Amino acid sequence: MRDNIKGKALTETTFYVLLSVFTPRHGYAMMQFIEQETAGRLSLGAGTLYGAINALLKKGWMEPYGAEDGRKKEYVITEAGRKAAEGERERLKRLLCTADTIIGGVEHE
Repeated sequence: MRDNIKGKALTETTFYVLLSVFTPRHGYAMMQFIEQETAGRLSLGAGTLYGAINALLKKGWMEPYGAEDGRKKEYVITEAGRKAAEGERERLKRLLCTADTIIGGVEHE
């Protein structure tokens, strides 16, 4: 996962994985969520997803959720993960504002 730490830009995969765990989900449900929310444009393989999960666990941006009683392991976003997702949302809003101003002639406040 190549998130830009200096610029605080997240990869699209990282951002969608974080969005997917605002509600507790297991890996396959995350894959389904991401594919649905991107209308099939982004479809993660198991290796990519579990690599992202492991990286986000190490960063403290998500954590296991519930008891491991033989069911699929679920994950949920942490407060630090929420802050990272909110920061990315703000970064993308600024990017879109700049693009609208230059390309579309739209002015934002």
